[in-house]
Amino acid sequence: MSPVKLTLRCPSKVGQVTVDPDPDFSFDDLRAELHYLEERLKISTMPFKKTCSRDFPITKTTKRSSKPFVMGVYEDELNEIFSDEVFCDPSSNAKRFNCDGIFLSDSEDSDDESTLEAQAYLKEDVDLVESSLAQLTHDHMLNIKEEIRNQLGRLETDLTTLNEKSSAAISQIEKYYEARREADRRLDTQYQREIAEGLDKYLTTVQHHHEQISQREERKIRIDAAFEEAKRKEKAILEDKKRQEKVKAEAEAKAKAEAAMKDAIEAERRAMKEAAESEAAENFKKVDIVQVQETMVGALTTKPVNSVGQPKEAAPKGSYVSRSPDSMVRASKSALTLEPERLQKLKEIEEGNQALRLSSNKDFSTHEKHIARLIKQIGGTKENVRTKTSEILKIFMAPLCPQTISIAAFAKKIVSQCESPHDAFALSHVIVLVTSQVPSAMVLVLAEFHRACIYTVPKHIQYSAAAFESKESYYKTIGFREDNGKMESVENYLMRLEAYMKLYGALIQTEVPGVRNLHGLEEGWAWLARFLNAVPPNTYTAASLNAFLKVAGFALFRKYKSQFRKLLNIISDNFLSALRGKGNSHLNHIILDIESYLEDRRFLQEPEGRTLVGGSLASWDAVPEPEYTQDSYGHSSNSYFY
Repeated sequence: MSPVKLTLRCPSKVGQVTVDPDPDFSFDDLRAELHYLEERLKISTMPFKKTCSRDFPITKTTKRSSKPFVMGVYEDELNEIFSDEVFCDPSSNAKRFNCDGIFLSDSEDSDDESTLEAQAYLKEDVDLVESSLAQLTHDHMLNIKEEIRNQLGRLETDLTTLNEKSSAAISQIEKYYEARREADRRLDTQYQREIAEGLDKYLTTVQHHHEQISQREERKIRIDAAFEEAKRKEKAILEDKKRQEKVKAEAEAKAKAEAAMKDAIEAERRAMKEAAESEAAENFKKVDIVQVQETMVGALTTKPVNSVGQPKEAAPKGSYVSRSPDSMVRASKSALTLEPERLQKLKEIEEGNQALRLSSNKDFSTHEKHIARLIKQIGGTKENVRTKTSEILKIFMAPLCPQTISIAAFAKKIVSQCESPHDAFALSHVIVLVTSQVPSAMVLVLAEFHRACIYTVPKHIQYSAAAFESKESYYKTIGFREDNGKMESVENYLMRLEAYMKLYGALIQTEVPGVRNLHGLEEGWAWLARFLNAVPPNTYTAASLNAFLKVAGFALFRKYKSQFRKLLNIISDNFLSALRGKGNSHLNHIILDIESYLEDRRFLQEPEGRTLVGGSLASWDAVPEPEYTQDSYGHSSNSYFY
């Protein structure tokens, strides 16, 4: 007989769970199997009960079945049951279930006792097997449950470890992400900076390119303007040439009619020149202050009659009158001696500078423009004057530019500054400080004064129809300017004249402690004496005298006291009287201005701006200003004459 094979009555596989779990199951399979086992365990704790009758049917036949009764049991379960290594051997005398002698009838009404005995015997055997099988099943389920718990514990431990590792990995990933984001942010910032620098460089290049284009356009405009100006000048020259030819033709026509009159005038001029020269030479040796007053009265009130029968002004004694076909000059001899010397020196310097410019390939205009810019920046403070003086002297000493060019530019620019708004006292301080270090510059400054304004000499040129071709020619001689063929107005001329005289008056009275003024108060006294001795009273001379007194009168009075008062009396009694006698209404405001100056004794008041404010003039402030006393005049009554 074959061995008995026991099998579980329950299904070997329910859903995804088997009695012997597959070691290669998934986590979902494990969960399903655990759930199934828990349900089964709840049922297994209850005692087994029979759900159906195990009574075999009783057959009416006594014929045995030829097939034996077989119960199936797994080998591993038999090993657990029969721990003493009991097994079924076909050769052994083990008990076997043999139903050959039992007749199983299908009829339930059978009362055969043998059938009942066989049925009871089988029932007992079946109950024993079932109880053993239930115990084995229970033990097997407990083992499986314990093993599953152990596996679940290991899985929980592994899961916890895995979670910790995952958290650490996530933290590292977040740190790495933050580091990468910070690096990206820095790279982005650097990239934006590079973009900004590149854009700025590009814009700078574009701006430079536009500036170059603009400069080329401006250069082209200047060239076109210069060309147009050249054409205009050429046209003006042609028109002027035609006008001169016309005037020349008219003059030739008029010359025949005036020939006889000119002969008479020339004879009279020679006689008057000889008489004036002999009289001036005699008076120069004997004259004193009383004779001067008489001379001035005679000069300002007496009007001799010329050969034509018209009254004329006589030159005062001690003065020189130059009568030539070109001009009629009224000035003192000493003034007419100094003026040509200064102008000649200026001419020589200009010719030498022109030769230097032609022989050298250097451009000296930069230095000249720098000097002009410094002069325009001169203000009424000591600090400003000291700074500008120092910078101008540095240019004088610069080896890159010849000193003669710098000095000539300084003299020209500082005198021409009168035509613009300026501080006369500040400019005069700069002139004194600069010329104290470079004395030759003073000669050029005075020459520029004489060239710009003849009344700084002082001298006056009288009009004569015989000496000048036209009124315009005369106006140009005394300093009027012509713009586009039109002569400037008298008002504009007087404004410029007064500006030049104020700067000249500020120059002669400027006193800087520790510095010598090369053209100081002595020269101012000489100018006033020459002016009253030789220059006739008229609109131009009155405006010059008025401007000079307003600026220099205070300093002249401080030094010369009573002698200066005498000159003021001469001005009041003689000069103003002669002006009133002309009966010219245009002179009234000048006469009133001079009278107000004398009557209000404004020469006792210091002019506004004479004393520079703030700062210092370096070492020049260390020497105290001298006090003027009666003994410090240093001049006798003959000081009035030069």
